[in-house]
Amino acid sequence: MQCDNCHERSAAVHLTQIVNNSVTTVHLCEECAAEKGVQTAASVAKFPLSDFLATLGKGEGGAEAGVSDTERCAFCHASMQDFRESGRLGCPHCYESFAPHLRNLLRRLHGSSQHVGEVYLSPLPPGDNPRRQLLDLREQLKRAVDTEDFELAAELRDQIRVLE
Repeated sequence: MQCDNCHERSAAVHLTQIVNNSVTTVHLCEECAAEKGVQTAASVAKFPLSDFLATLGKGEGGAEAGVSDTERCAFCHASMQDFRESGRLGCPHCYESFAPHLRNLLRRLHGSSQHVGEVYLSPLPPGDNPRRQLLDLREQLKRAVDTEDFELAAELRDQIRVLE
């Protein structure tokens, strides 16, 4: 089947449009489809997770320079280099082995390294260790100041004073 636009090359993209119950089908070659702004498999850039992860470290002055490629998980022997190449950790123990590096990565990706979820959880659950509560509040305060959320920072400061 020939391209409906140039009538020279064979059609590789078949567009079907439905407008007011009227069906229109257009057959285009990849060049004509690209000219019309249609993304084809050849024109769509494929960025696997490993490429995305590799680009995260760029432009931060070597933020991942402290990551040693010889550092390995004690359980499965996977390295951070393996994670960067595949985008997958080797086993559940890798999360503990590479925690500092993963924490930094999650902060850059999501703005936080702690999942909060959709349900509000009190920052001070009853029966918790007061020392642990104090440490958690100080960490939240640091994040609030870093993100310039000064209203939250003031509330956290007051909660820390009450605990102290």
